[in-house]
Amino acid sequence: MIRLFFFILIFPMIGYPQQSIKNKYSFKIALMKYNGGGDWYANPTSLPNLAKFANEHLHTNIDPDYAVVEPGSMEIYNYPFVHITGHGNIYFTPQEASNLRKYLISGGFLHISDNYGLNKYIRREMKKVFPDAYFVELPNSHPIYHQKYDFPHGLPKIHKHDGLPAQGFGIFYKGRLVVFYDYQCDLGDGWEDPEVHHDPPEKRLAALRMGANLLEYVFSH
Repeated sequence: MIRLFFFILIFPMIGYPQQSIKNKYSFKIALMKYNGGGDWYANPTSLPNLAKFANEHLHTNIDPDYAVVEPGSMEIYNYPFVHITGHGNIYFTPQEASNLRKYLISGGFLHISDNYGLNKYIRREMKKVFPDAYFVELPNSHPIYHQKYDFPHGLPKIHKHDGLPAQGFGIFYKGRLVVFYDYQCDLGDGWEDPEVHHDPPEKRLAALRMGANLLEYVFSH
């Protein structure tokens, strides 16, 4: 069941129900456009492919035509799942950090996928959002790895990066996981069209399955 309190409290304020009448899909997911010079647009085919995979295998009804939102915009409240990726610098103004925090503690969810080079910047900026919280590595037993698809060894390794093991980090607010960060993994690249990175089919499937787990977790917690 989709996180009802988020939809009831947030979406009516923005006019979401009227949008859904005009659209055959129940909702969209979003890509974050941020400042700082990093390539927020790095993986254009990843979210459409994830939405299609989830619709087929989780029986969701996600619009493959994803939205683009900025962290300081009220539009972010239209979307239960927001994705960040890129290779370089990212910067949040105080207003953007405050708005992103409000979005997350109101029921929103942020997925960060390090496309190689984002790590030091995203850690710095997320401290603006949650000054008193830290990224903690999720154990392999965490439910996010055991939704529709079972990942007994935790986050799958998709791309080489530094050759280190893939790690999944989270930020919690009042016991709820509000941010999931895949590091040394690159789920976003794994969701792209096969000809983009030429990943082996089993790697791409693992990435899509893990992405489906993220969505299922968000919609049921």
